[in-house]
Amino acid sequence: MAAAANQSKAVNTAPFYSHQLRKFGIISILTLFAFMLVFLFLLPFANMALISVKTTDQITEGATGVIWPMEPITYTYDGDGDGDQDTYDLYIVPMPDGSTRQLALVQPGRQSSQFLDPSNPEAGLIAWEGNWRGLSRVTELHPHFENFQTAWDMLDFPKVFRNTLIIALTGMIGTLLSSICVAYAFARFPIPGKNIWFIILIGTIILPSQVTLIPTYAFFAKIGWTGTWLPLIVPHFFANAFNVFLLRQFFMTLPRELDEAAMIDGAGPFKVLTSVIIPQSWAAIIAVAMFHIIFAWNDYFNPLIYLLGQPDLLPISVAVQQFNFQYGPRPELVQATSLMAMVLPLVLFLFAQKVFMRGVVITGVEK
Repeated sequence: MAAAANQSKAVNTAPFYSHQLRKFGIISILTLFAFMLVFLFLLPFANMALISVKTTDQITEGATGVIWPMEPITYTYDGDGDGDQDTYDLYIVPMPDGSTRQLALVQPGRQSSQFLDPSNPEAGLIAWEGNWRGLSRVTELHPHFENFQTAWDMLDFPKVFRNTLIIALTGMIGTLLSSICVAYAFARFPIPGKNIWFIILIGTIILPSQVTLIPTYAFFAKIGWTGTWLPLIVPHFFANAFNVFLLRQFFMTLPRELDEAAMIDGAGPFKVLTSVIIPQSWAAIIAVAMFHIIFAWNDYFNPLIYLLGQPDLLPISVAVQQFNFQYGPRPELVQATSLMAMVLPLVLFLFAQKVFMRGVVITGVEK
């Protein structure tokens, strides 16, 4: 009876462990897949970083399978006693007893070569039978960080950074001021036909820029703005449809009771905007600011056509591209300039990551 009772109380745990094992397997596969995606995404940047610290010869050697910036080690020795130091390459030489030694090649030959032991040069030359071309060179890790300084000086990075920051920050101020005002009007004021006007505004987002390129350029050329920063800055003071949409969607999530409470205290529309709306909308505002800075930093076409023939006004996007055309045979300098051009947007994103991502989620998802 007792045995039967114990058997009836026994619990079959096999389904539970099977479920846990299946769950663990799914999580492991998804984690591995995520790591593979991150690896594939970062692989080009790792290749850029490696190339930027190599010489042209090291890059050529990399085509044969040498990934790291390795440089051959040489040995300097006055072999003939004339006072002149001779330089010899070091090789990994297999010895008859099965060991290997790092020896300097003094007299190469087809069947027999003469080597010198750098640790004991007084011992004289060491004869070695075999083809020395099949030996491996002795190398050491030698990254050339001076490539960044060379690229910095050749491109005049302080000047192009200054130009880009002026264009980006001035345009950011303009787009924030104008977009916030327009979005506030669409979100709070009873404008006649507001929904129709808003639909027309949003419709301009899908309008290709090439459609308005020629008349816009002709207009700026007519008023004498070509060759200046004005065509790259002034249009942002007239709002951007995409930014207006993001800010308007966020403003509509803020309760109107806050506006009414401020109005009871005597606040007007402008006071409500500056004291109620903006303080609660920093996430969306910072997201819009980051969007514009990244756009201005990467904008290549507009500066190319409006700043043609003005090398002192070029932003970093055009300057780096012209540098690439000029110094294409030196890929280490090209990659160094590209990495330095990525630094500021990456630093801005890392510092504003939490607020920026929150702004992206809020402006893109919440109703």
